[in-house]
Amino acid sequence: MLHTRTFPNHTLLAFVLACWLTTSQSAPRAIGAEVDFSQQIQPILAKHCAACHGPDTAESGLSFSDREAALVETESGEHAIVPGDIDASMLIARITTQDEFERMPPEGDALSDEEIEILKAWIKEGAVWSDHWSFVPMQQRQPPAVADERWSENPIDAFIYHRLADAKLRPNPQASKRQLIRRAYFDLTGLPPTQAEVQQFLDDASPDAFAKLVDRLLESPHYGERWGRHYLDLVRYAETNSFERDGVKENAWKYRDYVIRSLNDDKPYNQFIREQLAGDELDHVTTETLTATGFYRLGIWDDEPVDAEQARFDGLDDIIMTTGQAFLGLTMNCARCHDHKIDPIPQADYYSMLSFLEDLTPHGRRGDPHGFNQIDVSSPDLNRRYEENEKERQEIERSMTEIEQAGIVKMPAPDQRATEGPKRERNRVLKEKLRDHLSDEQWTQYQDLKKRLQENEKVAKELPPRERVMGLAAYRPIDKPTFVLFRGNPGSPADEVTPSFPSIYGQAAPEIPEPKNAAQPSGRRRILADWIASDDNRLTARVAVNRIWQFHFGRGIVRSSNNFGKLGTPPTHPDLLDYLALRFIDDGWKLKSMHRLIMNSQAYQLSSTSENEHAAAADPDNNLFWRFDPRRLSSEEVRDSMLAVNGSLNRTTYGASFYPSLSAEVLAGQSRPGEGWGNSSEEEQNRRSVYIHVKRSLITPLMSAFDFPDPDSTCEARFMTLQPAQALSLLNSDDVHEQGRRLADVIDAVQCEDAEVVRRTVRRVLAREATEKEIAEGQKLIDRLQNHYKLPRQRAVQLYCVSVMNWNEFLFVD
Repeated sequence: MLHTRTFPNHTLLAFVLACWLTTSQSAPRAIGAEVDFSQQIQPILAKHCAACHGPDTAESGLSFSDREAALVETESGEHAIVPGDIDASMLIARITTQDEFERMPPEGDALSDEEIEILKAWIKEGAVWSDHWSFVPMQQRQPPAVADERWSENPIDAFIYHRLADAKLRPNPQASKRQLIRRAYFDLTGLPPTQAEVQQFLDDASPDAFAKLVDRLLESPHYGERWGRHYLDLVRYAETNSFERDGVKENAWKYRDYVIRSLNDDKPYNQFIREQLAGDELDHVTTETLTATGFYRLGIWDDEPVDAEQARFDGLDDIIMTTGQAFLGLTMNCARCHDHKIDPIPQADYYSMLSFLEDLTPHGRRGDPHGFNQIDVSSPDLNRRYEENEKERQEIERSMTEIEQAGIVKMPAPDQRATEGPKRERNRVLKEKLRDHLSDEQWTQYQDLKKRLQENEKVAKELPPRERVMGLAAYRPIDKPTFVLFRGNPGSPADEVTPSFPSIYGQAAPEIPEPKNAAQPSGRRRILADWIASDDNRLTARVAVNRIWQFHFGRGIVRSSNNFGKLGTPPTHPDLLDYLALRFIDDGWKLKSMHRLIMNSQAYQLSSTSENEHAAAADPDNNLFWRFDPRRLSSEEVRDSMLAVNGSLNRTTYGASFYPSLSAEVLAGQSRPGEGWGNSSEEEQNRRSVYIHVKRSLITPLMSAFDFPDPDSTCEARFMTLQPAQALSLLNSDDVHEQGRRLADVIDAVQCEDAEVVRRTVRRVLAREATEKEIAEGQKLIDRLQNHYKLPRQRAVQLYCVSVMNWNEFLFVD
C-alpha cells in the first residue's frame, strides 16, 4: 500500500526528467541564418574530425587545425572546403555519401542532418573562420531593446527575451508564489520553508516581496553551507587519502569551514581564489589564508607508491586538472603526455603551468602522514607557554643527566656499558644501582629534580592543545629546472621550460623571483594566483558566473562548465555570458550581487510547466530558457529536509565533522571493517549533511543513492538520476523510518484522528494544507495498514509519515 500514493506521479516525472537529462547534453540548435564558427562549426569539427585531421595527425594531408590548413589541396588533389561552393567541397560529399568506404567519419557517430545543414550553410557563407569564443577577450555587451516592457527591467531578461522573440517563442507565465519561495529556499539554503514562512510570503503583496525574500536568505548562515557544498564538489573535497588504508586528512574539515565562512561573508571571488592558490604568499598571511592552502591537500595520496617520482607528478597533475577546470574551464591536464588533441594547448604549456607549483611538497610521507600538511597557527601566548615549558624540561633533564653521570662513572664496567645501550637497559641500571653511587646531597638533588620533572609534565598535559590547520606546512626546494617530460615519463626529461601562462593568452612570461631556501615559499604560486584572479583574465569570470547560473537554472549558459574548450558545449547566450562576467567584475567579484541579479529576473521566476506546446516542440532542450527546468533534490537536501520537517535538525554551523551510524554490512565493505569510522552523538548526527565526514572508501549509503559525487576528481555537475535504489532507500532505510518516527512524534500523531494525522503531516512536510482527496487517501492507507496488515496504530501512522516524505512534491523543486 505504501506504493499507491508514492509512485504513479513519481514514475511519470522520472520519465519526463530522464528525457530532459538525456537531451540536455546536446548542442544548442542553430537559430537564425548566420552561422557562428566558434559556437556551431568548431564543435562539429572537434567532435567528428579532429581525431584524424587535427594538429597532430593530418591524414590524407588534411587538417582542420586552422583555416589555412583546411583549405589546402589534399593528397588526392581535391579540396575539402571551397568557400562559397558546397558542391565543390569534398567535405560535404564525404559526410553525406552512402558508400560505407567513402563515408566520414569512418568510425563513431555519423553527423546528424542538422550538423550537415549547418556545415553547408557555413561553406555557402564563405567558410568564415574565427577564434574559439572562449579564447577571445570578453566584450562589453549592451542588453538589447525588447518590445515587452516587463522584460526590459532586468538586463538578463532583455537578453533572454530577445533570443526567444527571434525564435518566435513565448516564455512561460510566472511561477506561483508558493513555487517561488520553495525554489528560492532550496537554491540559497538547501532547506525547505516552514508553513509560517510560506504564509508570510503569500501575505506580502508588495512588489518587492520576492526581492526581500532573496535578501533575507542571502544573509542566512545556511547560504554558505548550500553554496559551499557546490564548491567542495569542484575541488574534490574529502577527509581521507584513498587507497587501501584511506587514512584521515587531519583538520581537513577546517578547509570546509573556510569555504562556508568565505561564502557567508561574501568574500570577493578573486580574493577567494588568491587565498587558496597562494594564501601563504600574500602580503598579509593569516590563519584563514593558511587554511585556504588546504586546497593543495585535498586530493588522493598514496603513502607507499611503487614509484615515488611518478607519484609526485601524478599529484601535481591532479592539482593542475582541478585548478585548470575549476577556475579556467580548461582541460590542461590533457597535455601532460602530448600536445592537446583539440585545444591549442601544447605540452610545453602544461609543464610551464607545473613550474609554478614546483615548491609543493606531497601530502605526507610514509610513517609521517601529517609532516608536510599541518601548520601550527597557535597564539603567540600559547607558543610562549609551550616554549617555556620545554626549556624548563630540558634544563631539568640536563641537571639529572649530570648527576646520573656522576654516579655512573663510579659503577663497575659492566654497568657502565649497560647504561650506554638501549634506554630501557639504562633506566634499569639507574633504578637499581644509582643510589649506591651518589652522596646523600646528590641523591636529594636528584629526587627534587624528578619531582620538578613530574610537575613539568603535568603542566604540559594541562596546556591547551596547539591549534593546527591543514595546508602547506613545508616546501620543496627549487634547485632544478622544470622539463617537459616525454610522454609524461619522469625518467625522460626533454626541453626545459619556465613558469609562463598558456600560449593562447599571448602574454609575455612573468618575472619569476629567485628561489629561496626550502623553509620559505617560492613566490611562484602568487604570480599564478594573481593572473588567474585578474580582471583581465578572459576565462575566470566567465567560468564563475556560468557556475552561478548553472546552480540556479540546473545547467550553465555553457553546459560543460568545466570545459570551455573546443570540445565543450558552446554558450547558448554568449552575449549574456560576457555581460554577466564583466558585471561580476565591476561589482567587485561578489557572488551575492550576482545571485540577486539572477533571482530577481523574470527568467528565473518562470513556471516549470511544459504545456507551452509550441516552445516545447521548437526547443525541447530549453536552450532558450522559455521555462524553468524542474529538478530533484540533491542527496544533502533530501536528508536535511527530512530532519527539518520533523523538527530534529541541528542547525549548528561549523565545527568538526560527524559520523552517521552505519550498519555492520556497510562497514564490512572496507578492507578493515569499521576502521576510521567514529561514533557521534545523536545531536551531532542531526547536523546538516555538509558536515558529514567524507571518507573516500565509505560514502554514506543514502548520499550515494542520491548521486553524491566521486570525491577523487573535480565534479562540475552532479548526475541527477532517477532510479529504483532511491525509492528503495526512502521506503526501506532504517534512518528514513527513524525520521518518520520522529515526524509522527512531533505532530503527536497517535493522539489524533486519522484525518488530523494527514493534515498535520502534510502541513509539516509540504508547508500547505492537505486537500480533501489527500485526506481521504491518507485515512484509507492508515486504516489498511492497521486492519489488513495488522500493524499497531503507532506503526501505521509512522509509515504514513514515511510515505509523505516520498511524494514528488517533497523530493522535487519546480
